[in-house]
Amino acid sequence: MDDSLFKIWKGGRKALFYARGFGEYLLPDPCWRRNAMRQLSSLTPGEAERIQERVAYYNRLPATGGDYDMAHWTRIGDFRYPFGEKEKFSTYFFDLYRTARCFPPGLRMAYRFGDVTEEPDEPAFVKSRPVKNGHSNSVLLKLNQIRHFSFWKDRLAFREKKDMLVGRNIVRQPHRRLFLEMYEKHPLCDIGQVNDDTNREHPEWIKGYLSVPRQLEYKFVCCIEGNDVATNLKWVMASNSLAVMPRPRFETWFMEGTLVPGRHYVEINDDYSDLPEKLAYYIRHPEEAERIIAHAHEHVRQFRDKRIEEAIALRVMETYFLRTGQTMEGI
Repeated sequence: MDDSLFKIWKGGRKALFYARGFGEYLLPDPCWRRNAMRQLSSLTPGEAERIQERVAYYNRLPATGGDYDMAHWTRIGDFRYPFGEKEKFSTYFFDLYRTARCFPPGLRMAYRFGDVTEEPDEPAFVKSRPVKNGHSNSVLLKLNQIRHFSFWKDRLAFREKKDMLVGRNIVRQPHRRLFLEMYEKHPLCDIGQVNDDTNREHPEWIKGYLSVPRQLEYKFVCCIEGNDVATNLKWVMASNSLAVMPRPRFETWFMEGTLVPGRHYVEINDDYSDLPEKLAYYIRHPEEAERIIAHAHEHVRQFRDKRIEEAIALRVMETYFLRTGQTMEGI
């Protein structure tokens, strides 16, 4: 698929997302609550045990709860599409709404849309949070999934790909700028920025759009974080190419904080100094690269079961309400 056809495919996929979102928005909430009960009751004992591990990862609120001022939190019954507002974060809205409407309308929640990189001062649903251990007010949900959870079937084996690193990023952060300064001209790299509103002193950095299928012609794909996580990490780890990046500082529903260097991705130093050495090593040792790719596929596989994913989201939200001291009957 060439770049223009890929853009058409992406546009069509997003149009279908909005059509489905608005279509579901018109359905009465009781239908969603009955469907949620059916989903949870369909879990086998083994599935219920496995999903609880992920629920505990996403929701790290203290089990004992706390004394929260919920007066300014949003009632589920009042959570409605923000027609007319300039910043809608509409993809976030539909993802959160799809789960929240399964619960009684009187319950309250806080949420933060966008690239969240700091711990909120109250329990809130977020797309992203800093990687850390212990309790957290950041409760992860699968938000903006139309952008972040898009996988592509890779028809090329690792050994059939180009011996190079590819990268096309929006470059506004100093760390992404540094990467281009160091390697834009390196013979093992085909990297550049796709936005033209920064770095005007380096017009050579601005490269044309490169679709996912074309990027997957390369053995290595650059997955350096932007404002928060690297958006492309999901489809790269689902492919037969290697994700190359420093250790993640932020995480989403994809559980970037559980990824192991050398097992799920190729780790490079925070200052990028060892990049050529790492690329050369895996070019010389394709069998080790293929082992990493197999482990990456195993990590991705857990996010592909729609029924399980929705059940986890329901349990994450249910746990949120219980741990913030809100009571309900059943779900």
